[in-house]
Amino acid sequence: MDNTARTLIAGRALRGFVDGSVAVLLPAYLLALGHTPFDVGVLGTATLAGSALATLAVGAWGHHAAPRTLLLGAALLMAATGLAFASASAFAPLLVIAFIGTLNPGSGDVSVFLPIEHARLAGSGGNSDERTTLFARYSLAGVLAAAIGALAAGVPEWLAARTATTHLAALRAMFLLYAAIGLYIWALYRRLPMPSATTPQAKPAPLGPSRAVVVKLTALFAVDAFAGGLVLNSLLSLWLMTRFGLSLTDAGLFFFVMGLLGAASQLAAPWIARRIGLVNTMVFTHLPANVCLVLAALAPTLPIALALLAVRALLSQMDVPTRTAYVMSVVTPAERAAAASFTAVPRSLAAAASPALAGLLFTAGWLAAPMVLCGVLKIGYDLTLWWACRGQPLQSD
Repeated sequence: MDNTARTLIAGRALRGFVDGSVAVLLPAYLLALGHTPFDVGVLGTATLAGSALATLAVGAWGHHAAPRTLLLGAALLMAATGLAFASASAFAPLLVIAFIGTLNPGSGDVSVFLPIEHARLAGSGGNSDERTTLFARYSLAGVLAAAIGALAAGVPEWLAARTATTHLAALRAMFLLYAAIGLYIWALYRRLPMPSATTPQAKPAPLGPSRAVVVKLTALFAVDAFAGGLVLNSLLSLWLMTRFGLSLTDAGLFFFVMGLLGAASQLAAPWIARRIGLVNTMVFTHLPANVCLVLAALAPTLPIALALLAVRALLSQMDVPTRTAYVMSVVTPAERAAAASFTAVPRSLAAAASPALAGLLFTAGWLAAPMVLCGVLKIGYDLTLWWACRGQPLQSD
């Protein structure tokens, strides 16, 4: 693994830490400010919609700028997002900040960083197996760091109970930490080399020969993302607090354990993919995970619900590195940045449509509905993906 890959994985880990913390803290912060569960869903929609438009811009025009420059700009935007969110209270400015900024209300990376980093990582790998292993390490770093970040979501309650700091002030401090880490990522990414103009991977191009397969994948990924937006970590945290009265500290501990289980699944993903293939790994680990989600939504007690969600966490993340490696393997090297962007954009746009719907369902008292709908849609996605993509030829470097 070269220095570029190490730097990108370190950056992903840092973002994962603050994303994991914010996903748990966001509903508690908004409720402490006097906002409603529906407001939580609307802000989740705004963050994903803004990320989608930024990612689309990178895919359409990003090949005119150096990847390092784009990453440095994204890091500065991350720092500004944390500062602005920590200082605002009214819903309207929070909505604008959520749309423009880099907040991530879920467990996965949906930010503008994603297509740029994926393209650079793909260039650091060799064949399909090596790329799958590299992306597994990248995803693993994010998942492990997010688990630790979720555990850190209990810090505001701890501070408020043991010091003169108010609960709201302690929550705001976590967003200041988000800003500080954005600045650190900016300093970290300044060390990335500027690629030589003579290397093929330094000359990204818009989609061309691979357009048809990318369009097919984007349509499928959009369904998966819309479903996933119904159970973002911030919404799942809200469900646990509302349905079972879970405290913020206990919710953080829960997401920490779920993150560790997700990390274990990502470690296994390259090994499984080498034996049964990328598409089969995506589908046949995802299906039982989604069945568990539906059953958890209907569980009568907290222990049963947590057990089912734990099984889901152990299985549901195996498709993350394999999905990325698959996209990078079915397009030409020059199209990788554009393909990463254009497969990410529909995911973000589709996911942006569903958190507000989930918030509306919560407000109406239909607490299980978002999770059941998510599981059913994802099962349909899994079956369609397997039927549509089996036998798709891979590109050579």
